[in-house]
Amino acid sequence: MANNDTISVMSTLSPQPYKGTRDYYPEDKRVQNYIFNVWKKTVQRFGYEEYGAPTLEPLEVYTAKSGQELASEQTYSFTDRGGRVVAIRPEMTPTISRMVAARRQEMAYPARLFSIANFMRYERPQRGREREFWQLNVDVFGVDNVLAEAEIITLASEVMKAFGAKDDMYVIKINNRQLINFMMAQYLGLDAVQAQLMIKLFDRKDKISPEDFRDQAVEIFGTDMATEGLERISTLLAAKNMADLPLEIRESSTVKEVQELFTQLERAGVKNAHFDITLMRGLDYYTGTVFEVYDLDPENNRSLFGGGRYDGLVGLFGAEPLSAVGMAPGLTMTELFLRSHNLLPQQISTTEVYVVVLDDALNGAMKLADTLRAEGVNTELDITGRKLDKQLKTAIKKQIPYMVFVGQEEIKSGQYSFKDAASAEEQKLSAERIISAVKDRRRTKNQSGDEFTL
Repeated sequence: MANNDTISVMSTLSPQPYKGTRDYYPEDKRVQNYIFNVWKKTVQRFGYEEYGAPTLEPLEVYTAKSGQELASEQTYSFTDRGGRVVAIRPEMTPTISRMVAARRQEMAYPARLFSIANFMRYERPQRGREREFWQLNVDVFGVDNVLAEAEIITLASEVMKAFGAKDDMYVIKINNRQLINFMMAQYLGLDAVQAQLMIKLFDRKDKISPEDFRDQAVEIFGTDMATEGLERISTLLAAKNMADLPLEIRESSTVKEVQELFTQLERAGVKNAHFDITLMRGLDYYTGTVFEVYDLDPENNRSLFGGGRYDGLVGLFGAEPLSAVGMAPGLTMTELFLRSHNLLPQQISTTEVYVVVLDDALNGAMKLADTLRAEGVNTELDITGRKLDKQLKTAIKKQIPYMVFVGQEEIKSGQYSFKDAASAEEQKLSAERIISAVKDRRRTKNQSGDEFTL
């Protein structure tokens, strides 16, 4: 009876992943690895070193500065068996700040660090947004001037170009949190509480209707300030560049810093960066420049990723404060961008050769497979004993680029039928020639940028 109950329970299990997460089958994993490898190769060219970090952190790491919404509403948190309140990491910035604080005196600066990791946030799943997601996290610590922002934004542009993106496919929007604070307090006349509410509202501007934006702005201003406040917001929204800003804002000392940043970006060859006074970046820890990369495709016109300066986080962990600038491109949004612009190259199997066994030649086929593997050729051997047509269907379905046919005649002659699956071209080659042919193709693909290896 117990066994029947167990079978009954097991039969009700869903084959679907947890809501907001996804399974990565081999064809999905190839795309993921392609994106990860482009990220990795690009940031390493700029001198960034890879690090790793725990999946769990004390919840207080996020409540201190990440913002109430992220820490309280979106974080997967629980009490562990030792009574500690911990969270599955929803982002990496607090973690890397903690790690740098732990070795504040021993590290060499500027410290250029990166990781590719997965995170979880409890939010409504939608196109481009998942509860479990993967990000590239890139940060530079110990540079106080705008050259750090210029480097990170230039690196963001280089990441896009590494995927084949052109300048007219995306735009980099830039603002500054100090300028935002000046705008909120001096230009809009808001107190600290109102300013925080207005920053959050601006951050959601593109996600709500103009009517909802107006109504919520009126509520923040209050009845007495609403009319003048809305007029001033309209002036801000109409500004297409820094020259269009109201005089009170243009005379702010922070404007000079922003102008210097654009000068550095122009020198670096970044041509599609634009100032946007409405860009907020909602996380509470940003202290200076903030930026976002936006897709210009009408079918996917949205923020791809962003970043900015956060000079206060390292000091929260008991170390001497340290300046920092970072960014975090996400896997899902990158994949959507590549697909919408037709930039994603075909990803074939990492297996290079499928050995098809004819008749009773399994032992000889095993020896050939061993020879190919010993020379670094990724080889799958069919050990099923199935008929030829079924073996061929398997190789084709797995998108393996080459097939080698092994029968008694091939074993005796040492010449094997070697078939290119894409062209259907077939020739007789020795084991040594097969190895050379596969490696020649591998070198060609690597040089063309179609494939990368971790």
